[in-house]
Amino acid sequence: MFYAIVGEDRPDSLDARLAARPAHVERLTALQSEGRLLLAGPFPAIDSPDPGPAGFTGSLIVAEFASLAAAQEWANDDPYVAAGVYQAVTVRPFKKALPA
Repeated sequence: MFYAIVGEDRPDSLDARLAARPAHVERLTALQSEGRLLLAGPFPAIDSPDPGPAGFTGSLIVAEFASLAAAQEWANDDPYVAAGVYQAVTVRPFKKALPA
């Protein structure tokens, strides 16, 4: 089943985000290689694909896991969590409806 992982950035986390990004992307690439990643990306803090110093307010990852517990465990091990980028992480079951 798919699960939506929403990480909410703490204020002024851009430097920590940029430092942890290679390890974060490496884990997402592994999910993609396994055919389990539906989508992933950050929420820009301003209405721009490149928000510059405004940074980001969080991230969304939708990926397939064996269970909610497995998705939560994966989310808890994210480099952005370890680096203190995320102030909160929510994991929920996600049912893809469209596109079919």
